Amino acid sequence: MLQSSRFLCSHSLPPGGVTAWVRRFGSRRKLTAEEIEMPFAGVLAKQYVHRPEFKKTYEGIPILRQLEYDGTLVDGIELPFPLEEGVAMYQTMLKLTVYDQIMYDIQRQGRISFYMTNSGEEAAQVGSSAALDLGDVIFPQYRELGVLMWRGFTLQDIVDQCFSLKGDPGKGRQMPVHYTSKKLNIQTISSPLATQIPHATGCGYAFRMRRQKNCAVTYFGEGAASEGDFIPAINFAATLKSQTLFICRNNGFAISTPVSEQYIGDGIAVRGIAYGINTIRVDGNDIVASYNATKEARRLCLEEEAPCVVELMTYRVGHHSTSDDASRYRQDEEAKAWQEEGMSGVGRFKRFLINQEQDMKLAQETKKQAIQAIREGDKEKYCPIDEGLFEDVYDTPDWRLREQQAHLHKHLETHADKYDMSRYEPSAAFPFPADSKPKK
Repeated sequence: MLQSSRFLCSHSLPPGGVTAWVRRFGSRRKLTAEEIEMPFAGVLAKQYVHRPEFKKTYEGIPILRQLEYDGTLVDGIELPFPLEEGVAMYQTMLKLTVYDQIMYDIQRQGRISFYMTNSGEEAAQVGSSAALDLGDVIFPQYRELGVLMWRGFTLQDIVDQCFSLKGDPGKGRQMPVHYTSKKLNIQTISSPLATQIPHATGCGYAFRMRRQKNCAVTYFGEGAASEGDFIPAINFAATLKSQTLFICRNNGFAISTPVSEQYIGDGIAVRGIAYGINTIRVDGNDIVASYNATKEARRLCLEEEAPCVVELMTYRVGHHSTSDDASRYRQDEEAKAWQEEGMSGVGRFKRFLINQEQDMKLAQETKKQAIQAIREGDKEKYCPIDEGLFEDVYDTPDWRLREQQAHLHKHLETHADKYDMSRYEPSAAFPFPADSKPKK
């Protein structure tokens, strides 16, 4: 039997509005306007206005900061991790800066084709990664090497991938910095922007359906948030209650396009709020705040079985990549200002944690290790030609691949004096001796 009109007057309709009310109780009685507080589904409004009111601005989303420029914690804030773990986090950031510089120089020497540094974003990467569980699946963009390193990605892993050596799980098919690791739950990096974001939504949905206490975590820049994949991904995550963390590294530039030319709204975080998602904005150069915000976002994600958006405000100090010249669209003084100790994530945490002598010693040791790893890599062979090109494309290779393989073998046989095959790992299907070298 339908409830009384008096009861309806004092209660809101279900979230689905009139439609949901009719579905639940039937249409045996006509509703009056007085019985309806807000009949329209999918909105939060609880009142009507009688003159046109357009909404454009509102009070901006605050930025979480817990570690000051001088390296002191804000009053009332305690270090959220053991001091030993903090030292390990700092060491990871410092190693990242050293690796970046060496690999950048290696590319400039022509020994690898491409590289992207992480300069300026070390604290955002390592701080957020340290707050995650190893069972959480990472869907990175391409500037998250610090995230990978904290999870256990080694210097040898970096060298193997960037040099296409036989230890590269991608078999040398990808451009440099397109890392992957099955054992570390790191999905393969893809060059096109934002393609990984919907994948993370689906993975987080699978976790919820399985009642698994893990999250899918996708990293992306504010430029990627302008791609068509982003909005459907967060909307699906919100409506499906996907256990997904959307972590945006807002570093100020989408290659050469500054944020002032990308959007006029309140950053990326406001988009999460617009889709009904728990959202927070953080000083990404504050490793303590980055850690705490991600830790809390993960807790909410699992407890509420719903997504979270974390916007890490930072700055890309380096060029977009080795194919870019940032001096063409910004002043050098701007990047230098962000490298000051109080501004940079590495420098700010160093003030809190470590002295200059220890810092220099660690940097020197890391540089030696990196150079040694690259020298060892020079002795390693590249991925096998056949396996690298033709295996693991289809479950069962079809005639097209076999035909292409035969053409390649014939070409190399005909022009054996033009190719140095000694650098490639031999394979059973490859018809040439591994020590064959081009004739001079």
